[in-house]
Amino acid sequence: MSANIKLPHHHLHALHSFDTIRLKPTKIPASSAPMIYSQLSGICLSRFPFHPGSGCSIDLGGISRSLLVGKCVPDGLSPELSSSHSSQPPQLLSNKEASVITILKGANTFLPQVVIASTVLALIFPPSFKWFTNRYYAPALGFLMFAVGVNSSEKDFLEAFRRPTTILAGYVGQFIVKPLLGYLFGTISMTAFGLPTSLAAGIMLTSCVSGAQLSNYATFLTDPPMAPLSIVMTSLSTATAVFVTPFLSLLLIGKKLPVDAKGMVSNIMQIVITPILTGLILNRFFPRICSAIRPFLPPLSVFVTALCVGAPLAINVESVMSPHGLSVLLLVIAFHASAFISGFAFTGLIFHDSPDVKALQRTLSFETGMQSSLLALALANKFFQDPLVSIPPAISTVIMSLMGFSLVMLWARRKETAVY
Repeated sequence: MSANIKLPHHHLHALHSFDTIRLKPTKIPASSAPMIYSQLSGICLSRFPFHPGSGCSIDLGGISRSLLVGKCVPDGLSPELSSSHSSQPPQLLSNKEASVITILKGANTFLPQVVIASTVLALIFPPSFKWFTNRYYAPALGFLMFAVGVNSSEKDFLEAFRRPTTILAGYVGQFIVKPLLGYLFGTISMTAFGLPTSLAAGIMLTSCVSGAQLSNYATFLTDPPMAPLSIVMTSLSTATAVFVTPFLSLLLIGKKLPVDAKGMVSNIMQIVITPILTGLILNRFFPRICSAIRPFLPPLSVFVTALCVGAPLAINVESVMSPHGLSVLLLVIAFHASAFISGFAFTGLIFHDSPDVKALQRTLSFETGMQSSLLALALANKFFQDPLVSIPPAISTVIMSLMGFSLVMLWARRKETAVY
C-alpha cells in the first residue's frame, strides 16, 4: 500500500505563478527520503516526516527528482553519497583546504621582512647561519631554480630566445653599465671618503662578476612570464664570465684574476640547467605531482632565500663590522641603487614601444642591480692578500638581496593596485 504526501499549497506558490512551468509528478521511493533529507540543503524537507519501510512515496507537487538533485547537490558530488558526510558539508572542507593553500602561496609576500630579519639575526647571533656554508649554497639556489621550472614550460624558454635584443640589453647592463658604476664608486671611495685602495678594488671587483641567480627568482616573483628571459640572461653572463671577469678586473683594478672555467660550467649545470630541466619535465609529464608540491614551494623558497642572505653575512660579519664598514656600506648601497635605477631607466628608453615595457624594465633592473657577489668574495679571498678587498663583496651579498626583494614587494603591490 502506498500513500501520497502533498506539499502544502503555499510552498509551491512561486512555482505555480509561472505558467510556463509544467512538470509531471515523479514518485520518489521512501527509502531515498532520509538520504535526500540529509544532503539536499537547497529545499527544507525536514518538515515532512519520512517513514522508511512503510512503503509510502512522496509526491513533491510536480517537482522532479532530477531538478531537486541538480539544484541542491554540490557540483561533482554524487547523490548517492553516504549521509555520514552530512555533519561537515563538502563546501566547508574545500574552503578550509583553499585557505591553507592560499596561506602557503602567500608566503612570498613576507620575503622582504624575512630577509631583514635574517640580516639582523646574522649580525646579532652569527652562529645561527654559520652552519650554512658555501657547499650548501649551490643546492639552495638550485632549489629556487627548480621552483621556477615547476611553474614554467618549455615554450616560455623558447619564447625568451626569440628576443635577442632584450638578451643583449641585459648583457650590456651586466658587463658594461655595472662595471662603469663600480669604477665610479670605487674612485669616489678613495677621493671623497679617503678609503684604502684595497676597498676600492673590492667595490670594482664586485661590479665585474656575472649576474646572480637570485635575480631570476626576484623576476619570477614580480613578473613570472619574464623569468625564463631572466634565466637566459644570467646563464649567458655566467657562462662568459670566465673570459669577461678577468678582462674587466685587469682593466679596472690592474690585476688579472683567472676564473675557473670548469668550475663555472659545473656551477651553471648544478644551479641553473639541471634544476630547471627537472622542474620542466615534472610540469610536462607529471602535472599532478606538480600540483601537489606547488603550494609548498613558496614557504620553502622564502626559507632558502633567508639562508642565502644570512649565511654570507654571518660568515663575514667581522669584515662587515670593521672600522671602514659603515663607509663601505653607504658606497655599496649607492652602487646597487644606481645599478637598479640604470637598468630600469635605460630599458624604458630602449624598449619604450614594447607592449610589455614595464615588465622588461623590472626584469632588467633586477638583472643589472643583482650580481654574483659570492663569486667576487671567493675571488677576493683567493687572489688578494689584503683582507679589506673582501669587505665590499661581503656587504654586497646582503645589500643586493635586501634591495632586490624590497623592489619585489614594492612592484608587486603597485601591480595589484593597478589591477584593482
